[in-house]
Amino acid sequence: MSFTELTEAYLDEKSIASHHIESFNDFLENRLQRIIDEQAVIETDIEDEEISCFNVRLGQIKVENPIVREADGSTSKLFPTEARIRNITYSAPIKLEMIPVENEEEKKAEWVEVGALPIMLRSKKCNLHGLDEEELIEKGEDSLDPGGYFIINGSERVLVTLEDLAPNRIIVEKNDRYGDEIEVAKTFSKKEGYRALIIVERNREGLLEVSFPGLSGRINFITLMKALGMETDQQISKAVSQDSEIVKYMFENLEEADVEDKDEAISVIGKRVAAGQAKEYRIRRANYVLEHYLLPHIGKEPEDRIMKAHYLGRMAESCYELALGRRDEDDKDHHSNKKLKLAGDLMEDLFRVSLNRLVKDVKYQLERANTRNRELRVKTSVRPDVLSQRLQSAMATGEWVGGRTGVSQLLDRTDHMSTLAHLRRVVSPLSRSQPHFEARDLHPTHWGRICPNETPEGPNCGLVNNYAMSVELTSGAPEDRIQNALSDLGLNRIERS
Repeated sequence: MSFTELTEAYLDEKSIASHHIESFNDFLENRLQRIIDEQAVIETDIEDEEISCFNVRLGQIKVENPIVREADGSTSKLFPTEARIRNITYSAPIKLEMIPVENEEEKKAEWVEVGALPIMLRSKKCNLHGLDEEELIEKGEDSLDPGGYFIINGSERVLVTLEDLAPNRIIVEKNDRYGDEIEVAKTFSKKEGYRALIIVERNREGLLEVSFPGLSGRINFITLMKALGMETDQQISKAVSQDSEIVKYMFENLEEADVEDKDEAISVIGKRVAAGQAKEYRIRRANYVLEHYLLPHIGKEPEDRIMKAHYLGRMAESCYELALGRRDEDDKDHHSNKKLKLAGDLMEDLFRVSLNRLVKDVKYQLERANTRNRELRVKTSVRPDVLSQRLQSAMATGEWVGGRTGVSQLLDRTDHMSTLAHLRRVVSPLSRSQPHFEARDLHPTHWGRICPNETPEGPNCGLVNNYAMSVELTSGAPEDRIQNALSDLGLNRIERS
């Protein structure tokens, strides 16, 4: 079989935009419900003579097929061609099951329309899904059009794939600071849309220090380990390594430790995160920071702290291995150290933030209705425009959550090849103005994955690439499925204390 025949056979099964479509389908089928489950309840501050507590529990979510609402209130099925001609958004209603809970008693569940979600062409909720060539032509569509884009206010817009460092993975490197070369291990800990940079490094004296969000500056490694529940020197040393050379380094750290036990360590952290506050508040704030800002991907419960201590021990060991020359610096341009954010990942980030805004608005509307002595009704307290406008605005302007810009772009329709190339585009998060010479170079892991020619000239060269025509992008799996698979293979987790 020739290469041409092989390519044609592959493209008969897979679309050029199949990675976007599969990712968006996963967003519709799994991630939307996961975001709702994360929120779970809309809590209000309503308290009066009759109602001691009023909350709204969130249940199932469902997305319907795209429709258009006319001025007289009637609705009809919407197809992409009509959306383009009439300059409207190709979107579908989102319905959410909301259960009022008054005085701890659940009332009848209501299905409430909470907004409209832009629908990707050729996804499972698209009205073109499953149509054959003749039916597509009848609806005014090109049968060779791959889909994988959205129609916002009549304009075709594509969510460009973003390339970033893989989260929840330890990366080691050497940094120059004050003229000295120090070893650094860092990880981008990511959980439910929140991303925290955790850094373990050796200072000029050879002692380990840790920095993480919620804590200004750097804190002594031993202090943090004791605060996490490892109180004895032997526990801390074993958590890092049992190698004799690395244990010598750990003795230096243990000798310089300035705390004796867990309570003293938490007190030290409390003074850093809530200076000048009452002692009880400092302790409470220190515990909150350790649970929510330090390695959130491991867990946010008190019983997860010992697992966080073992993870920090592994980061410390990586620092020492680099210092002893037992491992090389990690190559940040290597594809194994990268993760791609496809349309489904980008929509997940946007929907999570938009839902938070809707939840705050529903809470406000319910509390306002209560102060005006009106009946508390969930359906009338939901304003669908709050969610819809947040979603549509980001997709129309390209200004995404996290301060990113240019995420949503006008689809290049110069010719068919330009359209296909745009749908396969992948953009680096690196700044265009800084040199980043290595990132612009060809890398061995580009072979068979990245087209070396399809990149713009000038400052964007090497930072804007296109994936090869037959590259398949795999999607991640939920953590619980991976943990169950590892457990079935006989791998046991570290016992929690």
